[in-house]
Amino acid sequence: MPGNKPNHKPVSKPARQLLFSEALQHKCLTPTKINPQTSPPLNETTTMSDKDQPTTMDRILQEITTVSRRIEGMDASITSLTLETKSMRSDIAGFQSRVTGLEQCMGSLETQINTSQEREQEFLYLRSKLTDMEDRNQRDNIRILGILENEEGSDMQAFLTSTLPKMISLDFDPPLEFQQAHRIGPKRSDNSSRPRPIIACLLRHNQTRQILQVARNHGPFRIDQHEIRITADYSKETNERRKAFLALRPRLRKLEMKYGLFDPARMWVTKNGVSKDFYNPDEWTLSTQTVIMTL
Repeated sequence: MPGNKPNHKPVSKPARQLLFSEALQHKCLTPTKINPQTSPPLNETTTMSDKDQPTTMDRILQEITTVSRRIEGMDASITSLTLETKSMRSDIAGFQSRVTGLEQCMGSLETQINTSQEREQEFLYLRSKLTDMEDRNQRDNIRILGILENEEGSDMQAFLTSTLPKMISLDFDPPLEFQQAHRIGPKRSDNSSRPRPIIACLLRHNQTRQILQVARNHGPFRIDQHEIRITADYSKETNERRKAFLALRPRLRKLEMKYGLFDPARMWVTKNGVSKDFYNPDEWTLSTQTVIMTL
């Protein structure tokens, strides 16, 4: 008889599964020893979780409440910013309309300024023409200063016809004739120290020129110890320009410069051998040592 072999019966597959299930169930039901040093008691763990859970929930609720309040604040701020933006847009629109209106006004003002400048230039031109006409119309006039009030008597032309040639020592052929002669300004007392000027219009222009030439070269004259001056009769504007030119004479003398004042109001100046005529005192720039001119 051959060697003894264990008497094993083959196990079917369903039987093996049943045995495995029983073994697994037996193992799960076997109590496991718990090490008190490594694992806390079940009751204590459950108690700690119950205590910590409400605290965490409160904290989360507080944070949610805080975030909600912040969101509400942000909503309010956004609403306020929206209103401010609308207000700013309205203000900007108003500013734009005002700027547009100002631009239109500026354009109108520029047009008016240009028109005013044109009118000013036209006015200056017309005034210069009027001044020139006045000077030409008065070129036969002479202005006599210093003759006492009432010395002429009742006939001014007869007084000047007899007195003027003797005073300036000049014989006229034909005799002097006047278109008109009279005093200007309000009447003053007989003993006034400043008698009114006499304006005399001669009939012949060459006699006017002779009298003024003698007056420039040999004046002033005297009648009974009273100083008499004879000048040309100019318009008001021309007289002002002549006075402004004459005010420069002391400085020109100090600078040792040659000068001359010609009719009606023209200043002639020589600098370093070069001469120039000035028709307006504003063209001058004077200092204590030099005269700056456009030569």
